[in-house]
Amino acid sequence: MTSYFGTVHRILRWPVKSLRGEELREACLDDRGLAGDRAYALVDEREDHAGRVLTVRRRAEMLHWRATYGSPESGSHGSGSRGDDDAPTLTGPDGATWRWDAPGLVDALAESLGRPLSLRAAEGQQDRGPTVLVTFEASLAALGDELGRPVDLLRFRPNLHLATGMPAFAEEGWTPGSTVTAGEAELTVTGDRAGPCIRCVVPSWDPEGRERWPELQKWLIDKHENKFGVIMRVTRPGTARLGDRATAAPGHL
Repeated sequence: MTSYFGTVHRILRWPVKSLRGEELREACLDDRGLAGDRAYALVDEREDHAGRVLTVRRRAEMLHWRATYGSPESGSHGSGSRGDDDAPTLTGPDGATWRWDAPGLVDALAESLGRPLSLRAAEGQQDRGPTVLVTFEASLAALGDELGRPVDLLRFRPNLHLATGMPAFAEEGWTPGSTVTAGEAELTVTGDRAGPCIRCVVPSWDPEGRERWPELQKWLIDKHENKFGVIMRVTRPGTARLGDRATAAPGHL
């Protein structure tokens, strides 16, 4: 098994599913995935959709809102630590901030998103179970070269972004047993809801949900089997920090 070496380049967390998130200096990785990631959601309460979790696929305006743990004024690259009682703070498109339990938040969100909704808190909630989405700088740079313009990483909403010596797009062929280490943590493609990530329409939206780039999605479909990044499970819990040593080791069937 060939191993490629590099560093943890970026760490990202998305406290509320489908809202913008935050960058971290460090994060705890364990059997939940990345602690605090997608632990909250907005739920559609229209009569014919009641109980469905709202996503960018249905309302791109969700990207007009940002969610962070702690004060949004602290900026990006905060700590990944948080207490069990921590709840996110949301920042609306007008710059107003709301604690998750603030009176009026539901009404403000409903007016902004154009539908009745409710709030849901479920620690460790994830689209694909307790997983971590890992992307690679070589693939991001190569994708930009192919398209003739830079591609913002935030379109893909990863958790860990690694800079290694692995060739661009090599992760598209990863099989069960492929591993990544990031600081103290180890992640593995297990074959159980894990593997190369098949993308939805979300990356075609810019990170703030203002404008679509449909050619990006078409290119991924036509040239990359609609894959970007790899979904992994934490097999050795630990802390990952910016600049920590990272390795990527493709597995074999």
